Amino acid sequence: WFGLENLSAIPGNVGAAPIQNIGAYGVELSAVLGGVHGIAIESGEVRYLSAEDCCLSYRDSIFKQALKDRFVITGVDLVLSKTPKVNVSYPALAAELASDQDKPDPLAVSEAVRRVRARKLPLPDQMPNAGSFFKNPIVSLDTFHQLEKEHPSIPSWPMDEGVKLAAGWLLEQAGWRGFTGSESLAGVGTWPEQALVVINPGRCSGQRVLALARAIAESVENRFGVELEIEPRVYGAGHHGSLL
Repeated sequence: WFGLENLSAIPGNVGAAPIQNIGAYGVELSAVLGGVHGIAIESGEVRYLSAEDCCLSYRDSIFKQALKDRFVITGVDLVLSKTPKVNVSYPALAAELASDQDKPDPLAVSEAVRRVRARKLPLPDQMPNAGSFFKNPIVSLDTFHQLEKEHPSIPSWPMDEGVKLAAGWLLEQAGWRGFTGSESLAGVGTWPEQALVVINPGRCSGQRVLALARAIAESVENRFGVELEIEPRVYGAGHHGSLL
């Protein structure tokens, strides 16, 4: 059964996948989601939500909006294919497979994704981390044209609602790649191979991780005028849903 190759090796549980509409290397869960089974917390009612009902968008869903903390996912239906159809549109994945003489099959794509992830991202059981911490921001066309004049090499992807920018590139240009924390940020930092990944080698508190995230977001906004939004859901005292 094919369709999930590009999502290989993403750490986490199946039930969390539609909440975040997880995606990697050119594919999102929305491409294969049939529906979600679950329980409404307040009433105890067993419900089924179709893929359309889930309101999936970029790293977002009804489970992070209207049903946030109100629904427990107990099952996920996937619509997969028995016909191999590979997606190698993502540049890093295409480069990884460029040396293959034959057209890549789904297994080759899955293995290539795993190799790229292993090189670029830390393993959670070896280096405490919160994964890719920031969403790729989506800006208006006017804002993008202004940024492109000042930064001609800025990576971008056209979207229905504007232009999506590479958050990792913004962080790297702002000097955050491989950041090693000190003083008030001691024990936290960013991964040397991918600035977007916030690491916590000192096993520090969530407050310190968020302090680093605030410092990163402020510097990116000061330099590029672009607001960053974090991907993880944050729980705990003192957090009001915004970094800035």
